[in-house]
Amino acid sequence: AARAPKRQTRGPIDCLGLGKMALRMDAVAAIGGGGGVSPKIMSVKAREIFDSRGNPTVEVDLCTETSLFRAAVPSGASTGIYEALELRDGDKTRLLGKGVLKAVQNVNERIAPKLIGLEVTRQKEIDNLMVETLDGTQNDWGWSKSSLGANAILAVSMAICRAGAASMQMPLYEYIANIAGRPTDKYMMPVPSFNVINGGSHAGNRLACQEFMILPVGATNFKEAMIMGAEVYHTLKSCIKKKYGQDACNVGDEGGFAPPCDARGGVELVMEAIEKSGYKDKCAIGMDVAASEFKVEGQDCYDLGTWYPEGEKDAPGLKMTGAELAEFYAQLCKDFPIITIEDPFDQDDWA
Repeated sequence: AARAPKRQTRGPIDCLGLGKMALRMDAVAAIGGGGGVSPKIMSVKAREIFDSRGNPTVEVDLCTETSLFRAAVPSGASTGIYEALELRDGDKTRLLGKGVLKAVQNVNERIAPKLIGLEVTRQKEIDNLMVETLDGTQNDWGWSKSSLGANAILAVSMAICRAGAASMQMPLYEYIANIAGRPTDKYMMPVPSFNVINGGSHAGNRLACQEFMILPVGATNFKEAMIMGAEVYHTLKSCIKKKYGQDACNVGDEGGFAPPCDARGGVELVMEAIEKSGYKDKCAIGMDVAASEFKVEGQDCYDLGTWYPEGEKDAPGLKMTGAELAEFYAQLCKDFPIITIEDPFDQDDWA
């Protein structure tokens, strides 16, 4: 949605082919507080939109003198108690209480007036203004953002970041590295993670673990990684259909399949698909367990039968202590090429 302003002619420097270098030097100077004037915020306008799950979220349009920049806030299905607090309306008669009109109002009436005229490259300064001054709420683990809403603040922050990158004629990733003080001389493309099997809060099956992912770590470039992921994904559908039938090929919240298997069965299905696609030595596996979703409160117990049918919840082996769950993960990593496990234990389980 954003269009960077045209580069200004730089006379003799451009004739030497150094225009881009000089522009980047100006950009660094401006970000660091040296010379140069970046575009200023002319208007900030928020609205309520719907995300990929059909839930309301906040979108912001930020205008400078020359361009419009837009950002929308994501919202997870499973959130931890230490995460920033998004603001929902709580009106059960509208959108099941999930509306974000209060957050939208906070952007339009409390945040926007304070940002007009500020330079878009003052990212840290503006973020601190919103979090510490305009919001100012804190809890035991930091700035909670509960007054304005983390969803209101983040939408504005992302729009400003895009505007700042465009003003410096930098790709967003380079601009973020720059303002974070990270090296900008070389970059490595991230390995895409393909969420191919869903469970937990993302699906309606019995699987406790929330996500099983394909990681094409052996790809030589991003395009090849995408091809490998697509091939394994479609092969996985065939594997699931053969084992569980067409009904098991339904997908969860994030597009992954939701077969009626347990955790080990999920990894076995992914591994089978990887091998049948011919990528045994090029693809690894990742998991996002979201273990807080099935931790039994007040007990050293993880109930992997949380989403099982009522008559099967007490089946042997479904309830594990933290130590037993760790052993379960260790055995999976020994048997399969699992290289990352996100949220393997409850957010307060440090044993």
